[in-house]
Amino acid sequence: MDASALVKLYLPESESDDLNRLLVGRHDVVVSDLAVTEIVSSLCRRRREGSLTTAVVSRLHRALLEHIEAGVYRRFELIPAAHREAERLLISLGTVPLRAADALHLALALGAEAASLLTWDRRLGAAARAIGLGVFPVRV
Repeated sequence: MDASALVKLYLPESESDDLNRLLVGRHDVVVSDLAVTEIVSSLCRRRREGSLTTAVVSRLHRALLEHIEAGVYRRFELIPAAHREAERLLISLGTVPLRAADALHLALALGAEAASLLTWDRRLGAAARAIGLGVFPVRV
């Protein structure tokens, strides 16, 4: 699960309720510290824009870390091998516009032997399909 999906579980956004219902009882959802850092960046952007307070940002960050530590999500580490895989993807997917962080998400999904990627990012979804991963939601 990338940050565009994971954030929907902590802030009310379009399709948050559907995603929450979909994930209830699942124990195979993989997240990385990369997604956590991206979410904190997103929360801080919203704080700068005035839609969240520092207290809310801190509370949501703590909740996310507590969920990871409690095993709500499977954690997959960003290790040097994931970077090398991301670099390989960047080189090999020459016609797919891929940002470094997105390549890392794909490398993490491959390393975790995921069958699909949960994302609301259309560009990342296209890249995931290009390497044989399923994408949810399908319309992305």
